Amino acid sequence: MPMQENKIRIQDMQENERPRERLIKSGPESLSDSELLAIILRTGSMKENVINLSQRILSTYNLKQLSQTNHTQLMKMHGIKKSKAAQILACFEIARRLESFHEETKLKINSPEDVYRRLYPRLREQKKESFIELCLDTKNQILKEEVISVGSLNANIVHPREVFKTALAESAAHIIVAHNHPSGDPTPSREDIEITKKLVDAGKIIGIDVLDHMIIGDGRHFSMKEAGYI
Repeated sequence: MPMQENKIRIQDMQENERPRERLIKSGPESLSDSELLAIILRTGSMKENVINLSQRILSTYNLKQLSQTNHTQLMKMHGIKKSKAAQILACFEIARRLESFHEETKLKINSPEDVYRRLYPRLREQKKESFIELCLDTKNQILKEEVISVGSLNANIVHPREVFKTALAESAAHIIVAHNHPSGDPTPSREDIEITKKLVDAGKIIGIDVLDHMIIGDGRHFSMKEAGYI
Protein backbone atom coordinates (compact mmCIF):
# COMPACT_ATOMS: atom_id res chain seq x y z
CA MET A 1 0.00 0.00 0.00
CA PRO A 2 2.70 2.61 0.78
CA MET A 3 4.11 2.13 -2.72
CA GLN A 4 0.66 2.73 -4.22
CA GLU A 5 0.31 5.97 -2.22
CA ASN A 6 3.74 7.09 -3.44
CA LYS A 7 2.62 6.66 -7.04
CA ILE A 8 -0.50 8.80 -6.67
CA ARG A 9 -0.03 11.80 -8.96
CA ILE A 10 -0.68 15.29 -7.61
CA GLN A 11 -3.23 15.92 -10.36
CA ASP A 12 -5.15 12.84 -9.17
CA MET A 13 -5.52 14.23 -5.65
CA GLN A 14 -8.56 16.18 -4.53
CA GLU A 15 -8.03 19.81 -5.48
CA ASN A 16 -8.29 21.01 -1.88
CA GLU A 17 -5.47 18.59 -0.93
CA ARG A 18 -2.96 19.79 -3.54
CA PRO A 19 -0.16 21.95 -2.08
CA ARG A 20 -0.31 24.66 -4.75
CA GLU A 21 -4.08 25.10 -4.47
CA ARG A 22 -3.88 25.13 -0.66
CA LEU A 23 -1.17 27.78 -0.80
CA ILE A 24 -3.30 30.00 -3.03
CA LYS A 25 -6.36 29.53 -0.85
CA SER A 26 -4.85 29.66 2.65
CA GLY A 27 -1.38 31.19 2.21
CA PRO A 28 2.10 29.65 2.26
CA GLU A 29 2.21 29.61 6.07
CA SER A 30 -0.49 26.92 6.05
CA LEU A 31 1.79 24.41 4.31
CA SER A 32 4.38 22.11 5.83
CA ASP A 33 8.06 22.29 4.85
CA SER A 34 7.70 19.25 2.62
CA GLU A 35 4.64 20.71 0.87
CA LEU A 36 6.49 23.97 0.17
CA LEU A 37 9.43 22.00 -1.19
CA ALA A 38 7.01 19.97 -3.34
CA ILE A 39 5.77 23.18 -4.97
CA ILE A 40 9.35 24.19 -5.76
CA LEU A 41 10.22 20.77 -7.24
CA ARG A 42 6.88 20.51 -9.13
CA THR A 43 7.19 16.84 -10.14
CA GLY A 44 8.21 13.55 -8.59
CA SER A 45 9.47 10.41 -10.30
CA MET A 46 8.01 7.22 -11.70
CA LYS A 47 8.26 5.61 -8.27
CA GLU A 48 6.96 8.40 -6.01
CA ASN A 49 5.03 11.63 -6.22
CA VAL A 50 6.61 14.97 -5.45
CA ILE A 51 5.23 15.16 -1.91
CA ASN A 52 6.80 11.84 -0.97
CA LEU A 53 10.03 12.89 -2.67
CA SER A 54 10.05 16.09 -0.63
CA GLN A 55 9.36 14.22 2.60
CA ARG A 56 12.25 11.85 1.86
CA ILE A 57 14.60 14.76 1.18
CA LEU A 58 13.66 16.42 4.48
CA SER A 59 14.06 13.15 6.36
CA THR A 60 17.67 13.12 5.16
CA TYR A 61 18.41 16.83 5.61
CA ASN A 62 16.76 19.38 7.90
CA LEU A 63 16.19 22.83 6.39
CA LYS A 64 19.52 24.24 7.56
CA GLN A 65 21.43 21.22 6.29
CA LEU A 66 19.56 21.35 2.99
CA SER A 67 20.52 25.01 2.56
CA GLN A 68 24.19 24.01 2.91
CA THR A 69 24.21 21.16 0.40
CA ASN A 70 25.65 21.35 -3.10
CA HIS A 71 24.40 19.88 -6.37
CA THR A 72 26.68 16.84 -6.08
CA GLN A 73 25.25 15.88 -2.69
CA LEU A 74 21.69 16.44 -3.83
CA MET A 75 22.08 14.36 -6.96
CA LYS A 76 23.14 11.35 -4.89
CA MET A 77 19.50 11.09 -3.78
CA HIS A 78 17.20 8.98 -5.91
CA GLY A 79 14.85 11.20 -7.92
CA ILE A 80 17.06 14.29 -7.81
CA LYS A 81 18.77 15.21 -11.07
CA LYS A 82 20.38 18.43 -12.29
CA SER A 83 17.18 20.44 -12.72
CA LYS A 84 15.74 19.61 -9.29
CA ALA A 85 19.10 20.15 -7.59
CA ALA A 86 19.32 23.56 -9.30
CA GLN A 87 15.78 24.46 -8.14
CA ILE A 88 16.65 23.69 -4.51
CA LEU A 89 19.95 25.59 -4.64
CA ALA A 90 18.30 28.60 -6.31
CA CYS A 91 15.56 28.71 -3.66
CA PHE A 92 18.02 28.94 -0.76
CA GLU A 93 20.26 31.43 -2.57
CA ILE A 94 17.30 33.80 -3.05
CA ALA A 95 16.52 33.45 0.68
CA ARG A 96 20.11 34.36 1.57
CA ARG A 97 20.09 37.39 -0.73
CA LEU A 98 16.79 38.56 0.71
CA GLU A 99 18.30 38.68 4.21
CA SER A 100 20.85 41.28 3.12
CA PHE A 101 18.67 43.10 0.56
CA HIS A 102 18.31 46.86 0.96
CA GLU A 103 16.31 49.14 -1.31
CA GLU A 104 18.60 52.14 -0.97
CA THR A 105 21.07 52.63 -3.80
CA LYS A 106 23.86 53.11 -1.28
CA LEU A 107 23.61 51.48 2.13
CA LYS A 108 25.18 53.53 4.91
CA ILE A 109 27.28 51.78 7.53
CA ASN A 110 26.76 53.26 11.00
CA SER A 111 27.98 50.48 13.28
CA PRO A 112 29.60 47.03 13.40
CA GLU A 113 26.07 45.60 13.61
CA ASP A 114 25.32 47.05 10.16
CA VAL A 115 28.33 45.20 8.73
CA TYR A 116 27.31 42.00 10.52
CA ARG A 117 23.72 42.13 9.24
CA ARG A 118 24.94 42.68 5.68
CA LEU A 119 27.58 39.95 5.57
CA TYR A 120 26.37 37.25 7.96
CA PRO A 121 23.82 35.66 5.58
CA ARG A 122 26.50 34.96 2.96
CA LEU A 123 29.28 33.99 5.37
CA ARG A 124 27.53 31.85 7.98
CA GLU A 125 27.55 28.67 5.88
CA GLN A 126 31.02 29.06 4.35
CA LYS A 127 33.42 26.22 5.12
CA LYS A 128 36.44 28.35 4.19
CA GLU A 129 37.50 31.79 5.32
CA SER A 130 36.40 34.56 2.96
CA PHE A 131 38.00 37.99 3.31
CA ILE A 132 35.63 40.75 2.18
CA GLU A 133 36.14 44.47 1.72
CA LEU A 134 33.54 47.23 1.87
CA CYS A 135 34.63 50.42 0.10
CA LEU A 136 32.94 53.50 1.57
CA ASP A 137 32.55 57.13 0.54
CA THR A 138 32.94 60.13 2.86
CA LYS A 139 29.43 59.51 4.26
CA ASN A 140 30.19 55.84 4.98
CA GLN A 141 27.93 54.72 2.15
CA ILE A 142 28.96 51.52 0.40
CA LEU A 143 30.54 52.08 -2.99
CA LYS A 144 31.49 48.46 -3.58
CA GLU A 145 31.65 45.12 -1.82
CA GLU A 146 34.30 42.67 -2.99
CA VAL A 147 35.71 39.31 -1.96
CA ILE A 148 39.47 39.80 -1.72
CA SER A 149 40.44 36.21 -1.06
CA VAL A 150 39.18 32.79 -0.04
CA GLY A 151 41.47 30.79 2.21
CA SER A 152 41.63 27.40 3.86
CA LEU A 153 39.52 26.27 6.80
CA ASN A 154 41.78 27.97 9.33
CA ALA A 155 43.93 30.51 7.51
CA ASN A 156 43.48 33.34 5.05
CA ILE A 157 46.47 35.29 3.75
CA VAL A 158 45.61 38.85 2.73
CA HIS A 159 48.08 41.31 1.20
CA PRO A 160 47.45 45.06 1.71
CA ARG A 161 48.15 45.61 -2.01
CA GLU A 162 45.10 43.54 -2.99
CA VAL A 163 42.89 45.24 -0.41
CA PHE A 164 43.72 48.81 -1.40
CA LYS A 165 43.74 48.15 -5.15
CA THR A 166 39.94 48.02 -5.17
CA ALA A 167 39.62 50.93 -2.73
CA LEU A 168 41.80 53.14 -4.94
CA ALA A 169 39.87 52.14 -8.07
CA GLU A 170 36.61 53.14 -6.36
CA SER A 171 38.07 56.38 -4.95
CA ALA A 172 37.02 55.19 -1.50
CA ALA A 173 37.48 57.45 1.52
CA HIS A 174 37.35 54.56 3.99
CA ILE A 175 37.22 50.79 4.00
CA ILE A 176 35.91 48.11 6.33
CA VAL A 177 37.24 44.59 6.02
CA ALA A 178 35.67 41.43 7.37
CA HIS A 179 36.16 37.69 7.34
CA ASN A 180 34.46 34.66 8.78
CA HIS A 181 35.66 31.97 11.15
CA PRO A 182 34.18 28.65 9.96
CA SER A 183 34.60 27.31 13.51
CA GLY A 184 31.86 29.71 14.58
CA ASP A 185 34.07 31.41 17.19
CA PRO A 186 34.82 35.03 16.18
CA THR A 187 37.71 35.44 18.65
CA PRO A 188 40.64 36.95 16.68
CA SER A 189 43.80 34.96 16.10
CA ARG A 190 47.30 36.43 16.27
CA GLU A 191 47.30 36.48 12.46
CA ASP A 192 43.99 38.41 12.45
CA ILE A 193 45.47 41.08 14.72
CA GLU A 194 48.66 41.32 12.68
CA ILE A 195 46.88 41.77 9.33
CA THR A 196 44.67 44.43 10.93
CA LYS A 197 47.71 46.44 12.01
CA LYS A 198 49.29 46.06 8.56
CA LEU A 199 46.16 47.30 6.83
CA VAL A 200 45.75 50.26 9.20
CA ASP A 201 49.39 51.30 8.68
CA ALA A 202 49.13 50.92 4.89
CA GLY A 203 45.88 52.91 4.88
CA LYS A 204 47.54 55.81 6.68
CA ILE A 205 50.24 55.98 4.02
CA ILE A 206 47.74 55.81 1.14
CA GLY A 207 45.19 58.12 2.80
CA ILE A 208 42.36 55.60 3.12
CA ASP A 209 41.17 54.89 6.66
CA VAL A 210 40.51 51.33 7.80
CA LEU A 211 37.46 51.89 9.99
CA ASP A 212 37.12 48.32 11.25
CA HIS A 213 38.02 44.69 10.78
CA MET A 214 35.06 42.47 11.58
CA ILE A 215 35.27 38.77 12.34
CA ILE A 216 32.01 36.93 11.84
CA GLY A 217 31.18 33.68 13.60
CA ASP A 218 28.04 31.65 14.13
CA GLY A 219 25.52 34.24 15.30
CA ARG A 220 28.30 36.38 16.80
CA HIS A 221 30.83 38.92 15.65
CA PHE A 222 34.02 40.62 16.85
CA SER A 223 34.94 44.22 16.03
CA MET A 224 38.64 45.13 16.07
CA LYS A 225 37.58 48.77 16.40
CA GLU A 226 35.47 48.14 19.49
CA ALA A 227 38.21 45.97 21.01
CA GLY A 228 40.77 48.79 20.64
CA TYR A 229 42.97 47.24 17.93
CA ILE A 230 42.15 50.14 15.58
